[in-house]
Amino acid sequence: MLEVSNLDLHYGQSQILFGISMSAVVGEITAVMGNNGVGKTSLLKAIAGRHGASSGDVQINGTNVRLSSAFHAARAGIAYVPQGREVFPMMTVLENLETGFACLPKTDHSIPDHVFELFPVLAEMRSRRGGDLSGGQQQQLAIARALIMRPKVLLLDEPTEGIQPNVIQQIGDALEQLRAGGDMAIVLVEQNADFAYRLGDRFVVVERGHVKQSKLRADYSRDDLLEDLAL
Repeated sequence: MLEVSNLDLHYGQSQILFGISMSAVVGEITAVMGNNGVGKTSLLKAIAGRHGASSGDVQINGTNVRLSSAFHAARAGIAYVPQGREVFPMMTVLENLETGFACLPKTDHSIPDHVFELFPVLAEMRSRRGGDLSGGQQQQLAIARALIMRPKVLLLDEPTEGIQPNVIQQIGDALEQLRAGGDMAIVLVEQNADFAYRLGDRFVVVERGHVKQSKLRADYSRDDLLEDLAL
């Protein structure tokens, strides 16, 4: 579903990504891993249209995507769950979810039932303000908001950061259900190696803006992953 080819990215005069190529397949989770500051978040921002790539191509289902803005990426079927969640604190849970309608035709301005089935706490708190939720609840809200868009590709940046263990388990269970649904490709940027290895079908290890390793789960043990991460 997602094919990234020879992607370069600069911040001013500084080059952050160097010829990144990777793919993400429908019904699979691709885990992008690496230490802090190696370019993982920059890669997701480029795919999501938040920061323009200097060169390279991004294809969705074989079609080149013009990533000149986050809106164009969203219209192409790319949903992004950013690091830090970016929940609107003064808006209710329901209003936060409804912001996902922005790139959809009016006929699709409804919240799919499976969103509340994946995250029941959001149904219970739909009238509560986003800023009043716990960190784990805000993370579930951020993922649910992305799902409103009916994405073809779901990008998640550090979804377990600062989250209590029981909610990490719930988020992992939800991602497994989304993978089993077989209608989207999931790209997961994650520092938690155990969480990523539990979920990943393929792994891309990034080091200093380059792809250091790209392997399928069947060819990659947890020990190999930890060795490549130098943990």
